Amino acid sequence: MTHSDYASAGVDIEAGNRAVAMIKAAVKSTYGPEVLGGIGSFGGMYDASVLKGMEAPVLVASTDGVGTKVKIAAQAGRYRSVGQDIVNHCINDILVQGARPLFFLDYFATSKLDPQILAEVVTGISDACRAASCALIGGETAEMPGVYAQGEFDIAGTIVGVLERESAMPRAGIGPGDVLIGISSSGLHTNGYSLVRKIFEGVPLEMIFPELGGSLAEALLVPHRSYYPLLYPVLSQIKALAHLTGGGFIENIPRVLPENVDAVIDRNSWTVPALFRLIQERAEVASDEMYRVFNMGIGMVAIVEKQNVEALQIVIPEETFIIGELVEGNCKVILR
Repeated sequence: MTHSDYASAGVDIEAGNRAVAMIKAAVKSTYGPEVLGGIGSFGGMYDASVLKGMEAPVLVASTDGVGTKVKIAAQAGRYRSVGQDIVNHCINDILVQGARPLFFLDYFATSKLDPQILAEVVTGISDACRAASCALIGGETAEMPGVYAQGEFDIAGTIVGVLERESAMPRAGIGPGDVLIGISSSGLHTNGYSLVRKIFEGVPLEMIFPELGGSLAEALLVPHRSYYPLLYPVLSQIKALAHLTGGGFIENIPRVLPENVDAVIDRNSWTVPALFRLIQERAEVASDEMYRVFNMGIGMVAIVEKQNVEALQIVIPEETFIIGELVEGNCKVILR
């Protein structure tokens, strides 16, 4: 098959080459001295000797996607934020085990490659990696006509981090009397977008909603927040963290609970942001279902000993919320 035959089948190799040229500077901006080689190698290389100073290093890896938030980004023509989303989501997922990020790899797939769109996504990925001192050491760009509909794309990412074995979370001793501290989200993060797209079907993304303080697109495309710079320095004061992603409060908090413990959540302990109230009102979603699908304005939950709550809230440089406590039970979440 000749190059022209491949192009006629819908795959443009030259577009891929142009895209790589456009993202080189952004990707290299995430490199530290640990990164060996450069863009274009068959695999990314990371100097593992940086772990020699640790007593018992444990590598922690996670892979995730952004879900149907990419459809909102495509409709709005705003792509950089979903690049940030995928990195920050993965960073948070390994943070709950006590890990700091080392390196990241991304995957971008589409029906027909637009180098400018790829460049925007990868710039967002690079921005988030650089903010966390995480190297973007590789990735894959796939052009797959016939698999993706025209104009559609998807992104995914894999992160590798490290922790000292003795510092792994959740820690032992979680039990009744421990307190749940909620840290604010930056919006929907990356969850619930299939329901949101159904609720707002036919509503222009640029429509201004006064209660949101801007357009629907702006509210829906706020990047998923990274909690790494806020919480990593104070992990020693925390027993466990729950990242409120898909499954909200109901599914995620039990992932760090012992089998004989329940988490009781006081829904009046923080103010639910306007976007979640708007979603619930438009679709008449039951309250319990909202807490199963969405983060409701709390993106991360820390489990802390009662005597350490005040000290932790003082050292975290933003408002946090005492949203509940642990009691004897059966590894469930009770909403009150």
